[in-house]
Amino acid sequence: MIELTRDGDAFVLAMRNGENRYNRESVDAIHAALDEVEASTGPAALVVTGEGKFFSNGLDLDWMLGEGGQADPGFLGDVHRIFGRVLGLSMTTVAAVNGHAFAGGAMLSCACDVRVMRDDRGYWCLPEVDLGLPLTVPMKEVVTVRLPRAAAHDSIMTGRRYTAADAHALGIVEHVAAEDRVVDLAVELAAAMAPKDRSVIAAHKQLLFGHVAAVCGWDPPG
Repeated sequence: MIELTRDGDAFVLAMRNGENRYNRESVDAIHAALDEVEASTGPAALVVTGEGKFFSNGLDLDWMLGEGGQADPGFLGDVHRIFGRVLGLSMTTVAAVNGHAFAGGAMLSCACDVRVMRDDRGYWCLPEVDLGLPLTVPMKEVVTVRLPRAAAHDSIMTGRRYTAADAHALGIVEHVAAEDRVVDLAVELAAAMAPKDRSVIAAHKQLLFGHVAAVCGWDPPG
């Protein structure tokens, strides 16, 4: 479901479960992968991606409304902590948006330092206004701390589905690439930043995003 591999100095965290929605199993697996990444030493960077036509469609609402989700009141907080952990990670992070990034999937991409989006298929979207599900405070903070103000306002208030070209024009993503280049380009961008001093990156991220990571329930280790 969640696969963590290494390509040179770049860790690649790949979500491989259809629409890659967040439920207890997938969230625990993502946290376990981030534990391994955090525990690493030496030059490193992180790429986060999905598989096929989905990056991630966010929360698994069927699971959340079912027996498992109803009995798991801490689940949403654990989702928020993923965003906080990625925001504050002591290395450069790159989202390789290989397909649809909706709701929590779009938010996860916002938590990364750089976003690369597939050019021919897939939308980036915050659909909560159409679903009747208001953003939580941590979700709002993750989006607004990373996106240009106009893009954050438009995406939150309209629920618009952005193509790669739209998203690039608004500054939601920094790079657009063909399907067979999305992950490779993300790895190249990540690897180029991997030699940077991780302690300094951690300190700078704390200055830039520490308040949001804290709202998400995450305090950096050490």
